Amino acid sequence: MGMGVSSRGRKGKRSRRAAMAEINVTPLVDVMLVLLIIFMVTVTLPAVGVPVDLPESRAAPVEEKPDQITVSVDSAGTIYIEDTPVPEGGLPAALEVLNRGGEQPLVVLRGDRSLNYGRVMAVMGELGRAGFTSISLVTDGSVSAP
Repeated sequence: MGMGVSSRGRKGKRSRRAAMAEINVTPLVDVMLVLLIIFMVTVTLPAVGVPVDLPESRAAPVEEKPDQITVSVDSAGTIYIEDTPVPEGGLPAALEVLNRGGEQPLVVLRGDRSLNYGRVMAVMGELGRAGFTSISLVTDGSVSAP
């Protein structure tokens, strides 16, 4: 790729350079494709890093909201708020810190499938007691009806 040069070889006259009216869009397209790939990869990453083996369900997926709080209970029964483990018996105090007053955010509860039903319900009861009334239970998708 180059610029077109027009020279007029007449006696004593100056030669002029005329710029070609071309724009190379290849670098722009390359950068946009790389940004698109990065965006697609980061959007599909899970929001919470606590490994939980979720139970299966045919329920409709829950939309993620920016102000939601994720509470996870792993197979050992350890409770996590986002990625931070909550000490044994410290859930009420941790929820008190999250209570912002006003409109409560959506709480997403992720419980391991191997847990006792009572453990998940105890966590849900503490969430309700702390004033969090909008709670969604997260499951993996299933292809067959129970």
